Amino acid sequence: MKKILLINFLILFSVFLNAQTVTVSASEPDAKIIVDGQNLGTGTLKVKVPKNSCVTVKIQKTGFLKYEQTYCNKKDGTEPPKKQYFEMKKDDADEASIKTDQANVDFSLEIKKDYDVTEAWKLTSQIVTDYFDAIEVADKETTYLRTAWSIQVFEQNTIRTRLIIKLGNSNPLTYKIKLVSESSGVTGTSAKSDELYREWDRVLRKYQNIISDFSTRLGNK
Repeated sequence: MKKILLINFLILFSVFLNAQTVTVSASEPDAKIIVDGQNLGTGTLKVKVPKNSCVTVKIQKTGFLKYEQTYCNKKDGTEPPKKQYFEMKKDDADEASIKTDQANVDFSLEIKKDYDVTEAWKLTSQIVTDYFDAIEVADKETTYLRTAWSIQVFEQNTIRTRLIIKLGNSNPLTYKIKLVSESSGVTGTSAKSDELYREWDRVLRKYQNIISDFSTRLGNK
């Protein structure tokens, strides 16, 4: 038993002794440094790469692009660098958007009493086309409108946005308006890849006033 323990100790010691060290640092001193899934520090960290192994390092901070690097310490591969510095860039998707509680929720809008159904529908269509290039479905009889997805691609993200309007109540005339905002977390994602998108609690700045425009121009209050 002692012999087995000794052998195991010598193996572990050999691996540790032959480990390579990479000093990882980021331009943001409070950026998280995650090694093989474990958050081990911020800003600067000495990362051990054991013999015959690889480790994956991720650098993350809210509002900035994410960075990932794998270091290997194997005979048949390139030795890891002694140091690596990450110059972190602002997340362009975050900079082009705002955080809001108006994303992905139904907003009820009671229409002004001096608008009849036809006038309200006409003005609704005008407001929608001020923001969106294409309307996918527009049914005046059932009071249902849905725009096509509007896609904007960023360096590490793809955002798709659409507007859905439906009848909430006939008397008083009330619309339910929903601004759908979703992100894929990957650049260049097709608008049709529904399985890759998740609700986003942000809205691109070019759509930030659409709900208030409906309230001002159509609202009863």
